[in-house]
Amino acid sequence: MNDAGKAANLLGQIPQTENKGLPPVHLWNPPFCGDLDMRIARDGSWFYQGTPIGRPAMVRLFSTVIRRDGDDYFLVTPVEKVGITVDDAPFVAVELIAEGSGEAQVLRFVTNVGDETEAGEAHPMRVEIDPETQEPAPYVHVRANLEALIHRNVFYQLVELAEPREIDGAKWLGVWSQGQFFPIGRAE
Repeated sequence: MNDAGKAANLLGQIPQTENKGLPPVHLWNPPFCGDLDMRIARDGSWFYQGTPIGRPAMVRLFSTVIRRDGDDYFLVTPVEKVGITVDDAPFVAVELIAEGSGEAQVLRFVTNVGDETEAGEAHPMRVEIDPETQEPAPYVHVRANLEALIHRNVFYQLVELAEPREIDGAKWLGVWSQGQFFPIGRAE
């Protein structure tokens, strides 16, 4: 079956739910049916056979059945699993809603596909530093082994909320959410 046929077949197998909950892709173990020429770019744009997927509803639908196993990403239905390429993270956190302050603060992120996640013990944040450029790449856990890259503008909002704290003898800037402190950079 060609890629267009695989994509059409996959769309027809995604269960539709009345309550808008996410399908339980972690429970499905269908056979692997090959790779699909689908890619999620670092900026959160979805491509099919090199062409941007311009329909937000279709991107949202595909985003509900994405799963990460190890370092590989798949779109999964109850009867089929196809590999896709993800340049960095499958989602981008494009909005930050901060409520409260200090240790009682809660940080809620909204992704490019409309998922919401509150940073905390179940949804940690982390920052990787590029060894060559020293640029930070911040992430927040969204669901079941999937993360969102935190957009640069949202990261700047986090920096404005940051406060200093000493961790293992080093001074860090970080943010609180749900009683958890997340370091985002070394304090100078």
